[in-house]
Amino acid sequence: MSVASAAYLARRAAQKERVRILYRRALKDTLNWAVHRHLFYPDADALREKFEANRHVDNIETIDRMVAAGEATYNKWRHPDPYIVPWAPGGSKFCRNPPPPQGIEIIYNYGREDNV
Repeated sequence: MSVASAAYLARRAAQKERVRILYRRALKDTLNWAVHRHLFYPDADALREKFEANRHVDNIETIDRMVAAGEATYNKWRHPDPYIVPWAPGGSKFCRNPPPPQGIEIIYNYGREDNV
């Protein structure tokens, strides 16, 4: 295998990874815009058709331009307030009740005296 063909294969692998990442991010963002599944499935099918329509393209420069245009479109239409699972970092329940720092003693008798 020559150096040129190895460089070509490496660049194609990087492009495939960028396309895969772009598709997954766009699919997850589609779910942010259409929260009900019956609304999500047609949008997801339309997104898949957009990616499948350009599957046959083999020119490396064309693929780079298309991926860059797709990333720009994704960044333009990204949801301003994406859904975050409540217990994930950034969610509403994340670290809601963290453990107390060391050295803090918690008394569970709630003010009851020992001699009563």
